[in-house]
Amino acid sequence: MIKKTLIAAVVILTILSTSMLFASGQSDKPYPQGKDVKVIIPKGAGGGTDTSARGMLQFLGKKIEGINFVPVNKPDGGGVTGMVETANADADGYTLGMVTVELAMFPHQGKSPVTYEDFAPIAAPIAAPAALIVPADAPYDTLDEFVAYCKENSGKLQVGNSGMGAIWHIAAMKFEEEFDVKVKHVPYPNGTADIVAALLGGHIDATFADPSGVKGQYEAGQVKIIATMSAERSNLYPDVPTFKELGHDLTIRAWAALVAPKDTPADVLQILRDAADAIYDDPEYIQYFVKQGIDPTHIVGDDCYEMMKQDHELYEQML
Repeated sequence: MIKKTLIAAVVILTILSTSMLFASGQSDKPYPQGKDVKVIIPKGAGGGTDTSARGMLQFLGKKIEGINFVPVNKPDGGGVTGMVETANADADGYTLGMVTVELAMFPHQGKSPVTYEDFAPIAAPIAAPAALIVPADAPYDTLDEFVAYCKENSGKLQVGNSGMGAIWHIAAMKFEEEFDVKVKHVPYPNGTADIVAALLGGHIDATFADPSGVKGQYEAGQVKIIATMSAERSNLYPDVPTFKELGHDLTIRAWAALVAPKDTPADVLQILRDAADAIYDDPEYIQYFVKQGIDPTHIVGDDCYEMMKQDHELYEQML
């Protein structure tokens, strides 16, 4: 009888301890168990988001033993499809996503059912400013000259963006508002690579986009970066002025953040966040981004959540 009572007590204690483990947000098995971790990238291949995501995953893979990240591009719906799929995935750490600044914008436009509250942030490797980019042979070299040309050709200049209502479209609209001009907006929802191809092919006259997407073309003298919508000049493009220093307080940033579904166990998140924090001390990680023409950011965990929340509130007012 005593033996049966002891066995029953052990069973009860085991059940209780397991319940407490889950209640405290911990997983019951070691992570990552050698399984593939799918990472959904809601942009096309070749752009700043894709490049940053793949770079971060490459270095995270060196910090976490037994993990294999498998990036999957899903640019459909301006990125909404990929972000929704990430939010609705099993919260076990085996499906992650690279959400973008559109997450802070689309809900206010009725384009997305998910917000920053549907995710548990890990880290944001980039927060790139919008840059005014034109072909090298364009008949304007300065912001004043570009604005004057827009006024002389009202509604005729074709300006590429990453999708109607997306971040680069918003940047172009804020430009129109600030300078009281009109341009023709041309969407390329698959991302920066398509915009750059259109720019070089003469299909559009300009774009507001992440300058990292044209690093090679900029160095080859194929494009000009006229100005950036940032608070300070870029370390990588020190000769390019900001709109702010030219007298126009326009600051638009496009961030990308690695996230998990919101109910992902705390210990899994901690493993990923610790690894993300550690890679910023790796000179090779920094050099990877510099070679791509990107200023990497060090925004991890709660700081990443605050950035996402702040921009959500900002675009709620703006839009």
